[in-house]
Amino acid sequence: MRIRNIKNADELIYESPYLIKNPYLYIGEYKTKVFKNNNPIHLEIGMGKGNFIIDMAKNNPDINFIGVEKYSSITLRALRKLKDINLPNLKIINIDALELSKVFKKEISTIYLNFSDPWPKKRHHKRRLTSEIFLRIYDDICLENIIIQKTDNIGLFESSIVSLSTYGYKIVDISLDLWSTDKVTSETEYENKFRKQGIKINYLKAIKK
Repeated sequence: MRIRNIKNADELIYESPYLIKNPYLYIGEYKTKVFKNNNPIHLEIGMGKGNFIIDMAKNNPDINFIGVEKYSSITLRALRKLKDINLPNLKIINIDALELSKVFKKEISTIYLNFSDPWPKKRHHKRRLTSEIFLRIYDDICLENIIIQKTDNIGLFESSIVSLSTYGYKIVDISLDLWSTDKVTSETEYENKFRKQGIKINYLKAIKK
C-alpha cells in the first residue's frame, strides 16, 4: 500500500476528540473509563480510511468500536470524516498492532481484519495479522476470541485458515464470494472498489475453541 504522507499529520490527529491520545493509560478499563458503559468492544485492526468502522458504529449503537491504524496520515483521513459526526461508541487509536497487548487486557469481543497487508513473501509471513505472533496477542486482549476476516488475497486467506485452525480456532462461517451471500455488512474502501470491479471477496468467521 502506497502511503501519501500528510504534513504535520502526527500533530493534526490530536485535534480530534475521537483519538485516544494515550491508549496505554486505559488497559483493562476501556468500558468504564473510555466508553463509560458495559457494551461489548469490537476492534478493527488496520482500519485504513475508516469507512468500515464508522459505518459499523453508526449502525450498531449498542456496540463500542475501536479502530486501530499504524500510520498517522491514514488515521488523519479517517478522523476528518468524523468532523461533524457524533458517535459516542467510536474511538480511534494510532499505534502499531504489535503494541495491542500493552493497550487492552481481556476486553475485546470481536476482531475485524479487513483487507490486511498479505505480506506475500515467505520471509514476511510472520507479519500477517493471522500469524501465530498476532494470535498470541489476541489471546491477551480478547474476552472472547472471535475473528472476522475479509480479503481479496487467496494466498493470505488460505494461510489464515491453516494458522487459525492450527492455533485452536474453529472456522464457523466461510465464503469465497462474500457478495453472493447475505453476510454483507459495512464496506471498506477496498471492498467497495473490488466489488465494482467484480473481484470476489473471501470471508471467514473464526472462534477460539
